[in-house]
Amino acid sequence: MSGEWNRLVAEAANATFLFDRNYMDYHADRFADASLVACRKGRPVALLPANRSDDELHSHQGLTYGGWIVPRRHFDATDYLSLWDSWLEYSRRAGYKAIYYKPLPPIYHQLPWQADEYALFRCGAQRVEVNLSSTIRLDSNPGFNTLMRRQLRKALSAGFKVSETTDTEAFFRMLSACLSERHGAVPVHSAAELQLLRSRFPDRIRFFCVEAESAMQAGVCVYDTGFVAHAQYIASMPFGREHHLLPLIFDSLIQRVYASRRYFDFGISCEDQGQVLNAGLLRQKTALGGAPTVYTRYRISL
Repeated sequence: MSGEWNRLVAEAANATFLFDRNYMDYHADRFADASLVACRKGRPVALLPANRSDDELHSHQGLTYGGWIVPRRHFDATDYLSLWDSWLEYSRRAGYKAIYYKPLPPIYHQLPWQADEYALFRCGAQRVEVNLSSTIRLDSNPGFNTLMRRQLRKALSAGFKVSETTDTEAFFRMLSACLSERHGAVPVHSAAELQLLRSRFPDRIRFFCVEAESAMQAGVCVYDTGFVAHAQYIASMPFGREHHLLPLIFDSLIQRVYASRRYFDFGISCEDQGQVLNAGLLRQKTALGGAPTVYTRYRISL
């Protein structure tokens, strides 16, 4: 079934490689998979990456976003509402008391598709989480602000160079040190998981860094959907911050490596399900050209 699942993901109007089973299943031991396949006349047409937690059904908790994955053609909003009603009835019969649903943010759509937002409204869903991200539309990029342009010139004049790396162990060490020092946090992925995912998706998951004094001083892990280049991890050491190495990396990514993408997304600047905004982090991303976009989550009571 994974082959058929992956085929539908690849042909969908609103999917990214995170829904590919080769990505989803890397942490299968952590979640009780409850993904669904919707059929029409006996043929699979739509998919829902999901997991079960007690009597709740979740848009997969191991993924940043989710929602029903639908075909590009021969499937309109009327079809979608019929699917939605059948799904809610199935969920009630299966004993679920609530559904938590994460729509795919519109920047990731290959074709416009927000029928789920309408369906959520129709069934009285409650929006329970809104996380603020920062995104550049690359065909109308406002560019760095004055401070970031000044920092970029300093890094360039000092002769630092951006390179791509496959050394996920070194990247993970730097990332762990940065998150611990600045946020008291740990990476979502382990070093082994990062290596595994990079090996499965070498063209989609890439690592870029600046090295100095025999160590990695700043780096960015990018998830590339083909339409959106998303900064999955951003990290810098004290040396990297002192010498403004992150603006140097982002300039390379935005102006050259991913210049042909529709969007560059810096990721969310929130904690506690969106209730807490890291204003300093948001300002840094805004200074790099990012504008507000959101990642949302809804609760449907059954």
